[in-house]
Formats: sequence, structure tokens, C-alpha cells
Amino acid sequence: MLFTESERCQELEHPDIANFSISVFILVGILVSYLPQHAKIIIRRSSRGLSPLFVLLGTVSGTASIANILTLPESTRDMACCSEIGRFPCAAALLGIAQIGVQWTCFFFIMLLFLIFFPRTTEDTEAQDTNLPTWKEAIIVLALSLAFFVFALFGSVIFVYAAPSHIRGWANFLGLLATALAAIQYIPQIITTWRLQETGSLSVPMMCIQTPGSFVFAASLAVRLGPGGWSAWGLFIFTGLLQGVLLGMSLCFLWRARQAAKSGSAPIANGPGEDNEQTPLIGNGSAGR
Repeated sequence: MLFTESERCQELEHPDIANFSISVFILVGILVSYLPQHAKIIIRRSSRGLSPLFVLLGTVSGTASIANILTLPESTRDMACCSEIGRFPCAAALLGIAQIGVQWTCFFFIMLLFLIFFPRTTEDTEAQDTNLPTWKEAIIVLALSLAFFVFALFGSVIFVYAAPSHIRGWANFLGLLATALAAIQYIPQIITTWRLQETGSLSVPMMCIQTPGSFVFAASLAVRLGPGGWSAWGLFIFTGLLQGVLLGMSLCFLWRARQAAKSGSAPIANGPGEDNEQTPLIGNGSAGR
């Protein structure tokens, strides 16, 4: 085992520049891909159109994913090599972890924006659309997201220090959980988008970047982790396929809205309550006074 680790450290000491460049490109691409979603919620000052379950499952899935890659023996082995190799080889070796870390951070920020700009619900809007999520549901999203973060953190610490022989099983459990939640994640969002017949605050540019990017990201992780890291890179194959379905639906709705605008008719999803639905709940305590 020690010989294998030594060989791995020697391999990491001479990083492939092409692979490093691709990994950095993916890292920047992940960050850039989420910016349109952040910007759209902030500009609209509303998270209407985002499913609470989509946000919850995405946040929990991201937490499980980052905990998975941090506890995988392949990742811990690479991190241990940083004490034997230079800074640049160490940074190159840990780019896979950084990629998932950036993705988790970006989606966690979406969860916060979802909460901050949660649409204020009035009696009029409730009468128009009974499918609108409630403030209570938004709070549940936050509470469950934080609860799972604590669970994953303490669970990982326990397995790393108290039961290291079972660490791969724990890592694979987290990876399978992340994959399952990522698959389920897009189902409520697809349903919500279909019911609204519009994208709302869901960013189409984000999906245009992330759908093909998911497959590139999966390939990058597969090269780094090998078959043993299937629970990490398998997640992004699932998400890429499901994002493609949601993207196709969203593009159809945008095309239909554009055709309606050309013909002079009002879009189906827009109504007299649109201003109220786009008013954020937080920071508008005086609105009802």
C-alpha cells in the first residue's frame, strides 16, 4: 500500500499540462455557468419558477457530492501527497475536488437567493395559482439543507477517524445518495416549469452551459479518479441527461412566448398578479402596512 501511494505521489509530481488546462477551464466554466442563474434571480427580484424541491435536492445532492469526493480513498491519497510534492503539482492534483467545491458553493448560493427573493404570496395570487410554494416550504428547504450538511460533516469525521476501514463504503453511500438526489432533483423542476408554462426565474443560459458541461466534467473526474471513483463522476452523467430534458422544455416555452409576442397576444403565464409574484418576501415587511 505504501509503495502504491509513493508511486501515485511520483505520478502527481509531474502533472500533465493539457489535463491541467482542461481542468482549470472546467473549474472556471462551472463558476461562469451559475452566474446567469444568480443574476436572473437578483434582477427579477423573485425566485418564482424555481421548485422548492429542486432547490432542496440540489443543495443536499451537492453536499453529498463534496463529502463523497473528500472521503474517497483516492482523493485522500492525493491530498496526502501534497506534503511530498510541490505547490503546483498539489494544486493540479486537487482540481477535481475544487471543481465540485465550486459547484456546491454556487448551488448553495442559489438556495440562499431562493430564500431571500422568495415571492410574497397574497390572496389574489393564491387564487390565481394554488401551486405557488409557501414561505413555510422555503424555510423547510433551508432547515433540511443545513441539517444534512451537519449530518454529512459529522458522519465523515466519524468514519475518517473512528472507522477508517469503512470509509469507502461511506464515500460510496454519499456518492449514490448524491446521484439519486440529482436524478430526482430535476423531476419537481420539470413539473413546476410545465405547470407554469414558462421558465420564470430559471436561467436558460445556465442550462445551455451546464448540459454539455456535465458530460465534460464527468469525463474529467473519470480520468482523475478512475473506475474506483464511479460514484463521483456518475452523478454528472445523470444530471446532464436530465438537464437536457428541462432545457428542451424551456426552449419550447421561450419560443412559444416569442411567437405570441410577435402575434401581439399576451404570454400565457403572465397575468395581472405578476408584480406581486415577483416581490421578494424578505425586505418587504412594510408592504402590507
